[in-house]
Amino acid sequence: MSPVITCALLGCGTGIGLWMVAVHLFPPKPALGVVLARATAPPPVPDPGDTGWAARLGRPAVAPLRALGLPGARLTRDLAVIGRSSSAHLAEKAVFAVAGLLLPALLTMLLALCGADPGAGFPLLCGLLLAVVGFVLPDLRARALASRLREDFRHALSAYLDLVWITVAGGAGVDSALGGAVAVGRGWAFERIRRALDTSRLTRTAPWTPLRELGEELDVVELVELAASVSLVGTEGAKVRSSLAAKASAMRNRQVIEAERQAQAATERMSLPVVLLLLGFLAFIAHPAVTQVLNGL
Repeated sequence: MSPVITCALLGCGTGIGLWMVAVHLFPPKPALGVVLARATAPPPVPDPGDTGWAARLGRPAVAPLRALGLPGARLTRDLAVIGRSSSAHLAEKAVFAVAGLLLPALLTMLLALCGADPGAGFPLLCGLLLAVVGFVLPDLRARALASRLREDFRHALSAYLDLVWITVAGGAGVDSALGGAVAVGRGWAFERIRRALDTSRLTRTAPWTPLRELGEELDVVELVELAASVSLVGTEGAKVRSSLAAKASAMRNRQVIEAERQAQAATERMSLPVVLLLLGFLAFIAHPAVTQVLNGL
């Protein structure tokens, strides 16, 4: 096989691999109906860690990875948000790393059968690189998904705060306002808050304690602040209506600012393809003139 065909095959394989990695890291935006259905769906049930082909194949590597201190505290909170067990996540990391390590070796064997000899350095270097990418890829995916879910939770919490302070303004107590407001909403965020309040009622503890624990578990600072505000009412008799109204207004303003920032970032990203298109058009127009000048020299 000629070197040109070998380079073409290697280039095609590298391009397909990079495209698959890019699609996995930056998936296309779902349709509006899918987003609404996901927002009103019940909360995901954490898997036990032994379901799925990746979890079954990578199960022997879970204990060694745990001995290395994986996953970290931040990643553990992200897994708690997306409802995924750490065992399944570590097994998936191990499977992806082994697959990335063996994929260049398989490609080298196929090229050897076709008569090409890319050498021993190609499968070794590419295997190590793909193994690192496969080991890190589940972490990046989990963090991106957890970030989106936290943003959805903040939107739901903003609506919940509005309902709570309106109920308090109507003359209800704080405990009844918390329970009545959460009964109105739907979605996984309201379900998590409802479970925390049910836990406080069944264990006969103050409602701000499970709310604070939920905020720390999900790494949502706004929920921890809400629990602190409610605790002041129960312990010191502070007036919470104005505090909740101000907090809800601040959360809405922050969400508007974040939406505007994302829109501006998307607009700036769109300028790069336009510039590349313009440069390509200029090159297409200038190519005949440049060719004539070079041929005349």
